[in-house]
Amino acid sequence: MPPADTLVCADLHVGRDAASNVEFRVGEHEDLRERFRALCDRYEPAEAVVAGDLLHSFDRLPRGAVETVRALRAAAESVDCRLVVTPGNHDSMLGEVWDGPTPEEYRIDGADRSVVAVHGHAPPTTDADWYIVGHDHPTIDVEGMRRPCYLHGPSAYGSAGVLMLPAFSRLPVGVEVNEMRAGDFQSPLIEAAGGLRPVVRDEAADRTHEFPPLSEFRRLL
Repeated sequence: MPPADTLVCADLHVGRDAASNVEFRVGEHEDLRERFRALCDRYEPAEAVVAGDLLHSFDRLPRGAVETVRALRAAAESVDCRLVVTPGNHDSMLGEVWDGPTPEEYRIDGADRSVVAVHGHAPPTTDADWYIVGHDHPTIDVEGMRRPCYLHGPSAYGSAGVLMLPAFSRLPVGVEVNEMRAGDFQSPLIEAAGGLRPVVRDEAADRTHEFPPLSEFRRLL
């Protein structure tokens, strides 16, 4: 991936906590706000892109959703960062909580190769060398423990590379990608899965762990 002064995250699913049929809430608002603010404070990006599914519910706004989105915007503005949202398939009510820019696909400036951030639930209309997507909520199973992961794959979508992000929300269970092939992904941008390399970020240890591509990873199971 070429360097750029842009923070990209996906699948925040704001309101998932309140919409879930559980007796006790898990502090979604505080978790999303504090983790997003920490990233903004650490990297001080010029722009931040939510690559789809900012919201969770298709047909209603759960209590607290508006306040959470306001807190995310405030976190970005505190470091003079421009916040952009590319709508995902869950974002039918985005206009009720967000009045900022909402391009279907967002080209990231400052890179020496073309990079487009998009949710990934539909084929993109913009040509690019790399696509940054969400949608599938990838995880890997490592010694019986499931961990959210990035998937990095040159030539995953034709000749273009794809970086698939894990869900930023901690609430979605995610899909285990260990033995997945291209046809198992929901995103049409994964046409070739064998070269996708899982990457796990351990924030507590401040370490990043890279794993073999899925084609090799499957043989190791």
